[in-house]
Amino acid sequence: MIPIRNRKKTLQVTVDEMRNFALSYVEKYAPSKQQLRTYLLKKYLKSSVPNVKKQDIASLIDVVLSDLEKSRFINDKFYSESKAKSMIQRGNSINKIRNYLIGKGINDQFIKDTVEKIHEDNSDQDFFSAIKICKKKRIGPARTEDNRPLFYKKDISLLARNGFDFETSKKVMELKKDDYLKIINLL
Repeated sequence: MIPIRNRKKTLQVTVDEMRNFALSYVEKYAPSKQQLRTYLLKKYLKSSVPNVKKQDIASLIDVVLSDLEKSRFINDKFYSESKAKSMIQRGNSINKIRNYLIGKGINDQFIKDTVEKIHEDNSDQDFFSAIKICKKKRIGPARTEDNRPLFYKKDISLLARNGFDFETSKKVMELKKDDYLKIINLL
């Protein structure tokens, strides 16, 4: 049987190990800075590192994160823009995108810039996203004409739960079937 050496971890070994964990996580998930901080903090609070105080772990994580930010492995501005773009393609509202980015710990300035960029690209983005939701869920103008009045409240509430305001939801719900089909063909 091979004896196991009780090797004491130094601070440098801990930082290198933390950097390796962070790089593997970034490679697999492409997280925001806050997500990576949370992951590393959980990882090191679970494992008991004998020579490192738990208060020092937070400062070590900050060192690793600043290093990764300098080498452009993590970038919250790029993260917010790419997530917003993919969420728009799926038909999410601007409110839902904003709340998602806030939940991921993105800086308020990056969120504001991303939302402004969305408005510059298309001033009525919520309207087109609501149309996509209607197509996907087969609600509102996607329903047959005789069922639309019966499910009006249900459809409005579904759009509200997806983050659309009342005016946008009402505008989408009042679309005629022909206009809806024309817009769908453009999307």
